[in-house]
Amino acid sequence: MRILVVEDEHRLAGLLKDGLTREGFAVDVAHDGPEGLWLATEQPYDVIVLDVMLPGLHGYGVCARLREAGNWTPILMLTAKDGEYDEAEALDTGADDWLSKPFSYVVLLARLRALVRRGARERPAVLTVGDLRIDPAGLTCSRGDVRIALTPKEFAVLHCLARRAGEVVPKSELLARAWDFAFDGDSNVVEVYISALRRKIDKPFGRSTLGTVRGAGYRLEA
Repeated sequence: MRILVVEDEHRLAGLLKDGLTREGFAVDVAHDGPEGLWLATEQPYDVIVLDVMLPGLHGYGVCARLREAGNWTPILMLTAKDGEYDEAEALDTGADDWLSKPFSYVVLLARLRALVRRGARERPAVLTVGDLRIDPAGLTCSRGDVRIALTPKEFAVLHCLARRAGEVVPKSELLARAWDFAFDGDSNVVEVYISALRRKIDKPFGRSTLGTVRGAGYRLEA
């Protein structure tokens, strides 16, 4: 799952990026309102963590412009303010949830997972491809009654494929969804994770559901 953090406090933004990355998220960071608005409109995200007090354009403005443009990515607003009117303004401009600073990281993470569950408006909360089940909110995968242990990055690649089950997903899209916006490493890393997934979700079960379409990408089928 991919998260955009829009936060002008560089130390807090760095801490959030590091912590969420360890949880298996791909995280992009913007430090002002205009940059956050641009990234949110140019890249696909599962959740946006949006500070209210931002240079250039405040969080309320970013949220309102996204909603006006038909972008309904779930938004969790962060604010140093406290009070019912600030909460009401955040929700009235289109935010899905809000959290007042200072906040508990455990609570932030729980709310982000809740937004992932609620935010899947055009797809089911649990993805199924044949007897393969992928739960994005719980970060779990199973085939039939057998739980399959995946690393966070393996899960991110599988999640992307499962959302487009039956379709060819280009390597570039897998890189964009499972790695962060600034990734400039070897694109062959995708093949490494595809091979690892085959060893875990297919080979032990005598299946061949994860295929390569030469020159085009990869496809997950029932």
